[in-house]
Amino acid sequence: MERLLLFDIDGTLVAGGPAKDAFGLALERVYGTAGPIGEWEFSGKTDPQIARELLREAGLRDRDIEAGFPRMWEVYLAEMERRIHGEPTRLLPGVPELVDALDDTRAAALALLTGNLAHGARLKLEVVGLAERFAVGAYGSDHEVRNELPAIARGRARTHWGILFEPGQVVVVGDTPRDVACGQYFGARTVAVATGRFSREELSRARPDVILDDLSNTESALLACLG
Repeated sequence: MERLLLFDIDGTLVAGGPAKDAFGLALERVYGTAGPIGEWEFSGKTDPQIARELLREAGLRDRDIEAGFPRMWEVYLAEMERRIHGEPTRLLPGVPELVDALDDTRAAALALLTGNLAHGARLKLEVVGLAERFAVGAYGSDHEVRNELPAIARGRARTHWGILFEPGQVVVVGDTPRDVACGQYFGARTVAVATGRFSREELSRARPDVILDDLSNTESALLACLG
């Protein structure tokens, strides 16, 4: 294998689902407030980062926020599990075809790099049949700071495949400037996909190595991922 590909989930592989509603409900139940959740930007952030930002805006102190996290995640994941089949995520264009093509090349190891909690990521991917296609990953439950996640994913990839991928062999694929920034922080190649909330023009300002409108052209997406 010549590459380690780290895929974001929301806005890159899938869209939709009940996550935001479940997140808000969990905040309300545990802390009595969801803060300014209706106007808050979630894209490219980890779940703990989002919760901390919202609760700080509501006036809570960090120590009180952290004390509630275990219960918050318990409620959030239970709500996600309860709702996901009635309000499933949906695959974005070209995703299953790209995953199949990458597997066929045997040139890349497929993994996740996402701000979702690990179990939340699995729920979102299980409902679209992708959960088993990514052997390892790094998640918001591993670290609140997204820039720390590529190193965690690389460590898990080494354990799983027995290969220590150099930063230059790693490719981060995501739909937000924060995905690009975390890849650049690690020294990875970055592929931005304009399938989330950010336009091609907005993504270009983050200076990714490649920008794609979407993943529907499998040949172009393969070339972008494998370099």
